[in-house]
Amino acid sequence: MYTEKVMDHFSNPRNVGEIENASGVGTVGNAKCGDIMRMYLDIDETGVIQDVKFKTFGCGAAVATSSMATELVKGKTVEEALKITNKSVMEALDGLPPVKVHCSLLAEEAIHAALWDYAEKNNIKIEGLEKPKSDIHEEEETIEY
Repeated sequence: MYTEKVMDHFSNPRNVGEIENASGVGTVGNAKCGDIMRMYLDIDETGVIQDVKFKTFGCGAAVATSSMATELVKGKTVEEALKITNKSVMEALDGLPPVKVHCSLLAEEAIHAALWDYAEKNNIKIEGLEKPKSDIHEEEETIEY
């Protein structure tokens, strides 16, 4: 059973779309369930996330966790965004069924992947950020949303 917040973020997802010339873009996926998330960050010169968008191919929980994750990072500094965990995404949604917890983990990984891309593009190191490990295969990354 999904919470009202999960249903709201699935039915009315926030921040859907792409950001042209994004500061950072991260794509993650789960080969077992087929969910794919792509997150776009627009980060200003002070390190604050001014805008965030996402595109997700997956189940309702994947869409809801992506939507909530964008809400949680918008307006935050890079360092604050790095601290957003799958647990904080789940708590913000008032919980997820146990079989859907992996969706919140993908949301956390999408944030980290976009931050990693931002760091790479700007040749900076973000303390505590590790290179994302992805199990997406190249042919899956060419999927049009």
